[in-house]
Amino acid sequence: MIIITESGIPQPTLDALREQLEARGVRTHVSRGTDRVVVGCIGDTAQLDAGAVARWAGVASVVPVRTPYRLASRGFRAAPTLVPLGDAAGTMIGGRQVVVAAGPCSVENPEMLLETALGVREHGATMLRGGAFKPRTSPWAFQGLGTQGLALLADARAATGLPVVTEVMDPRHVDLVAEHADMLQIGARNMQNYALLAEVGRVRRPVLLKRGLSATITEMLLAAEHIMARGNELVVLCERGIRTYETATRNTLDVAAIPVLKRETHLPVIVDPSHAGGRADLVAPLAFAAIAAGADGLIIEVHPRPGEALSDGEQSLTLDAFGALMTSLARFAEAAGRSLAADRRATKVA
Repeated sequence: MIIITESGIPQPTLDALREQLEARGVRTHVSRGTDRVVVGCIGDTAQLDAGAVARWAGVASVVPVRTPYRLASRGFRAAPTLVPLGDAAGTMIGGRQVVVAAGPCSVENPEMLLETALGVREHGATMLRGGAFKPRTSPWAFQGLGTQGLALLADARAATGLPVVTEVMDPRHVDLVAEHADMLQIGARNMQNYALLAEVGRVRRPVLLKRGLSATITEMLLAAEHIMARGNELVVLCERGIRTYETATRNTLDVAAIPVLKRETHLPVIVDPSHAGGRADLVAPLAFAAIAAGADGLIIEVHPRPGEALSDGEQSLTLDAFGALMTSLARFAEAAGRSLAADRRATKVA
C-alpha cells in the first residue's frame, strides 16, 4: 500500500500518520516530492483498510500495490534511485551519465591488474571490475586468488582512484569483501541465494545484482527486494543475458528487459555485454544496443593479453579495443540524450 499525502502536510501530521500505520504492524518508508510526501507501507498490509486510511488526517489518496516487489517498484518511488560509486568525483549510477566498469574477469597477479586498471582509466572507465573469488562450473578451473585478490584490488584502487566492484559468493565473506570493495557483486549463480542477499542487505554497501541464468524479470526484482527489505536500497540491476536454446552466443542478451525494468523499477539498470555474447567481437554491438535501449551503464571484461587470461579470455577486450569502444560509445550515449561519466584521463597516478 502506498499513501500519498495532502500538499504541504505538516511534520506533526506526517509523524502521527506513520505512528498509526506502524501501530498496526507495518513499517513505513517516506519519499518526499516537491509538495507531497509518499509513504510506503512495508509488511503485512492485510490489516489495513484502504478506505479507512484514506480518511485519516493528511491523506490525499491510497494506492494499493499490485506488484510482489514493493520496495523496488516505480509505485513506491517515482524518482530514479541514484547509487553513489564512492569516488572523489561523486559519480552516481542512474543519472544522466552512463557509467562503465571495466577490468579482468579474474585478478591474476598485481602487475596485470595494475596495467589493466591504468589502461581502462586512461580510456575513461568509471569503475574497476575484477574477480577475487570466482564461481566456476568446473572444480578444476581457476577459482580466483581470494583474500589476496581483494588486497590487490584495494591496491589498484589506491593507485588509480577507480572504485572497485567485485563478487561476493559466501555470506561469511560479506564483511571481508566490503572492507576492500566499493560495490558488492551478486553473480548470476547466486541471484536467489537468499542468505547471501540478506547479508549484503545488512552491510549497506552498494550492490550489483546480476540476473540469474534463467530468471524472469519478476524473480530478479524480488531478489532485489530481499536486499532492500534488509535496509539496503543501493541496488543496481544487471542484465547479463539469459540461457535459451540459442548456441551461437554464450547467453541471449534480453535487450527488451532494459526498458521493461526502467518502467517497473526506480533502480538503475546496467548491462554486461561480455557475458551475454561470450565473444570479444560481440561486445561493442551489444554495448551499443544496451545504451540505445536505456541502460545506465555497462560492465565489460578487459585484459591486456586475453590469450593469457586465466578465465574468459575469449570474451575479454584488449586495452586498445576497449579504447575504441569507449570512443564509439560516447556517440551512442549522446544520441540517447546522455553522456559518458567524467573522463579520468587527467587523473594522476598516486
